[in-house]
Amino acid sequence: MKSKFNYFLVFCFVLSSPFIFAQKDSHSKKLKGYPVSPFKDTLFYVYNNVGSFSAENRARAITEKIKKLYEDSFFDSDSLAIVQSDISQDITYKNDLIIMSVLGNDAKAENQTATIIAKRNLGLIKKAIAYQNENYSRLPKRLGYTALLIFIIVLVLYAVSKIFNWVRTRILNRKDKYFKGFFYNKISILSAEKEQFLLMKVFSFIKILTLVFIVYLSLPVLFSIFPATEAYTKTLLRWILTPAKLAVMGFVDFLPSLITIAVIIVIFRYTIKIIKFFFDEIKKENIKIDGFYSDWAMPTFNIIRFLMFAFMLVIIFPYLPGSDSDIFKGVSVFVGILFSLGSSNAIANMVAGLVITYMRPFRIGDFIKIGDVSGEVIEKTALVTRIRTPKFEDITIPNATVLSSTSTNFSANTRHSTNGLLIHTTVTIGYDVPWKDIHKALIDAALKTEMTEQTPAPFVLQTSLDDFYVSYQINVYTKEPTKQPRIYSSLHQNIQDSFNASRHQKLCRLIITRFVMEMLPLFRQII
Repeated sequence: MKSKFNYFLVFCFVLSSPFIFAQKDSHSKKLKGYPVSPFKDTLFYVYNNVGSFSAENRARAITEKIKKLYEDSFFDSDSLAIVQSDISQDITYKNDLIIMSVLGNDAKAENQTATIIAKRNLGLIKKAIAYQNENYSRLPKRLGYTALLIFIIVLVLYAVSKIFNWVRTRILNRKDKYFKGFFYNKISILSAEKEQFLLMKVFSFIKILTLVFIVYLSLPVLFSIFPATEAYTKTLLRWILTPAKLAVMGFVDFLPSLITIAVIIVIFRYTIKIIKFFFDEIKKENIKIDGFYSDWAMPTFNIIRFLMFAFMLVIIFPYLPGSDSDIFKGVSVFVGILFSLGSSNAIANMVAGLVITYMRPFRIGDFIKIGDVSGEVIEKTALVTRIRTPKFEDITIPNATVLSSTSTNFSANTRHSTNGLLIHTTVTIGYDVPWKDIHKALIDAALKTEMTEQTPAPFVLQTSLDDFYVSYQINVYTKEPTKQPRIYSSLHQNIQDSFNASRHQKLCRLIITRFVMEMLPLFRQII
């Protein structure tokens, strides 16, 4: 009897054990709920995880989405709806923004169906947002903030404009102090008036750019006030910050190359200064090199400097930003082709100028004749030679033309020869006049001519014996080759005066002779 009773107790325990364990299991698996409280008061709880998305994170995300709906100035409660999917009931706004999803586990946590939980949460969300809009609407505040911000922007723009105008007026009142023109090696690049006009244009551009920049930076702040336009805030800032960031980072990345370029430039600059000092000494003839003339110093230095600059650019080129890009290479090739096609004549003149420099046919200040042009050399450049005629006409001759033409230098020997330049002119006189009288008259005329040398004495050459006259060439020395037109004019005048004087003397002798011949019989009778 006792054994049967024991079997009955065991049987009852076995039958009741699932209920006991189930109760313990349900109690041990009771889930913790995380509140959704967008407006301090809790609307509902979230109990279950979704994948790696914890219940706490779900509750926080739902809270933020409800706050955004409230902040939307154009919120429409009718746009909130429940959309059924395969695994959940989704509460959406305008069918594109999912506020939350109610899954089967969420419903089981509250012993309800997913449809009931979704409808309940939808109603709570609508009610909470409507309550907040009725009692705590932010639209007036936002409008107030907008008006205040616009007022501040206008005030800042007005103040900045006034500051620019004050600075402009102050600069113009002291324009004599600030605008003195721009000169380079005594060459006027910009006059004071043009410099003032240019700088004022730049100043006005900076003013407009500053005002536009202030307005542009104010737009993100304005757009951030209203949730509907808040998205444009990041866009506007990105348009400025992204290029600025790229520029700053590009500059930071370029700093090592920039330092390298600076070191290369410094090395070449001081090397060129040392070379220039050496050639300056050659030009001043403090250093003499056999076969190297002093007037070759600066042209040779310019060639060396050009070659060194070209070599420096070749070294620097790989360090320039974008030098390895296809666009940079394409532009370089294009510029090279244009230079090659368009500079053939220029290169020919440059080569001719270089050859002329080392030929040394003339120097600055020499009186020369190239073709039919005679005058004083006033400038020699790499491309052209400029000559000033005795009539003060400046004639520009390409160096290629100078090289291909015959040039006569009247001044070359006047610097070193003691005699000077021998100038001459020819007169033709008949055979009836004794040559001794003609020689004497021509030499007398030459000695009276200004800007000629008395020593060596002038001399006459009889250059031809023609049928009816003899050609007499008077030669006289001068050390003023640049004044040949005046010397020739004076010589011709003196020749005329000398011949006229000789004619008068001859006439007087003839009259005296005749007078004597006529008076001689009378004297004999008296005697």
